Amino acid sequence: MPRETKYRRTTAADAEIDLPDELTDPPAPSNRVLDEQRTFDEQLRPTRLSQVIGQRKVKERLQIVLDATRMRQTPLGHLLLDGPPGLGKTTLATVIPRELDTEIQFTSGPALKAPKDLVPYLTNAISGSVLFIDEIHRLPPAVEEYLYSAMEDFRVDIVLGEGTNARTLSIDLKPFTVIGATTRSGMLTAPLRDRFVHQERLTYYDTAELTEIVQINAKKLSSDISDDAAREIAIRCRGTPRRANNLLRWARDYAEVHGGGTITDDIANRALEMREIDKHGLDEQDRRYLTTLIDVFTGGPAGLSTLSHSLSIPADTLEDEVEPFLLRTGLIRRTPRGRTVTPAGWEHVGRAKPDNDGDRSLFG
Repeated sequence: MPRETKYRRTTAADAEIDLPDELTDPPAPSNRVLDEQRTFDEQLRPTRLSQVIGQRKVKERLQIVLDATRMRQTPLGHLLLDGPPGLGKTTLATVIPRELDTEIQFTSGPALKAPKDLVPYLTNAISGSVLFIDEIHRLPPAVEEYLYSAMEDFRVDIVLGEGTNARTLSIDLKPFTVIGATTRSGMLTAPLRDRFVHQERLTYYDTAELTEIVQINAKKLSSDISDDAAREIAIRCRGTPRRANNLLRWARDYAEVHGGGTITDDIANRALEMREIDKHGLDEQDRRYLTTLIDVFTGGPAGLSTLSHSLSIPADTLEDEVEPFLLRTGLIRRTPRGRTVTPAGWEHVGRAKPDNDGDRSLFG
């Protein structure tokens, strides 16, 4: 008969001695471009919850949770942040540990390919610390199931060796908090979603909030910017702070080369025109989508794959990057037969609006 697997219960501190190096050392990030973008983002990110602009209701609820956590002196309950890209999920995740005066570890769903990739983060977590998992909906099923016991019971089991020489370590973890960020909450399994005590959804920002963000971040970049220029950038960033920061950085570069360093309304307009971003935030690819749908398909309906071939752009790029903003602003419509241009979309590209139902754009 085969021998039973040896079973031993230990703690995370013991595991750091017993486990191989690859199970105790988190992998270091190696993408230079992503590191540069992260450095820029961190330069502009607020450090306290009171400094976060926008998301007022989310901030109020989080403040209550943080105050209660400090009063009880217990770890924060697991938190899920949901919303489109660029709205501040990572910003909130970095602010929370500072509010609680604790540590944070960063990883992402695609980086955790197997349970062993998750172990170093769990065993290195101190009591009350935060583990931030970006794009958590992309966790492989095996890693997700392995995370269940860590989140619920603060315990993980590790099998060392193979066959008759295998032994199992049941590792007790220090109580910690998982903060998950996702752009597609519908892809999360119900068991994982239910393990988050707190769930918050972030929404798009209005122009006033984005103008304030641009003005504050311009000061952090040591750039002078007029109120009109800040508002112009805010109008064209599609309600997204990350896009506002990227446009601000471009306007700063343009101003240093062509405007003496000061971002005026004229400089901002010239910089954004050079980037081919119009008054409503549409770029060249968005406008080409609209004109192709109008010129080639007389306004639609046209299927996604047909549009993809006509534009020589992958279908998933159209669906994930181009169409969401056009749908949100009421310039196109999805129908069972395909995509169609609304009257507002015809008007936006300067074509005669067809006489049919009175669709309206969010632009007014």
